[in-house]
Amino acid sequence: MTATDPALTALSQGWCALSLLHGRIEARIERALQAGHDLSVREYSLLDVLSRQHDGDGGHLQMKQVADAVVLSQSATTRLVTRLEERRLLERYLCPTDRRGIYTNVTAAGLKLLDEARPTNDAALREALDEAAENPDLVPLVRVVETLKTPVPA
Repeated sequence: MTATDPALTALSQGWCALSLLHGRIEARIERALQAGHDLSVREYSLLDVLSRQHDGDGGHLQMKQVADAVVLSQSATTRLVTRLEERRLLERYLCPTDRRGIYTNVTAAGLKLLDEARPTNDAALREALDEAAENPDLVPLVRVVETLKTPVPA
């Protein structure tokens, strides 16, 4: 394949469209969450991921799993957890069966903020998708997002 190969060009254009859609959605949600709840997209995502933990087998996520779920490096995730812990939205504690493990849970205040922010997140997502659907190049991607019902693995 060469740089002018039509298959590569189509692939590149598809990636650019996906990147554009992602950027527009994230920017819209970021503005809405910041304005309404003093949360970033990453903070909201972290609270959301951690709120889904439970006490049964496999119920708590290791920091690497959390980092993968919020698409950040482990060090960036640790800094994000620390910021939210300082705001009393998260708390860390030692694993009762393995003193080397540290769990992170959402506090009652964090759950309350997440519940308040969820409609804002959802509305901003809907607005971003509706706006993107006005661009013919993005319509197929918008349709995929709207019909995708597969849960995101943690």
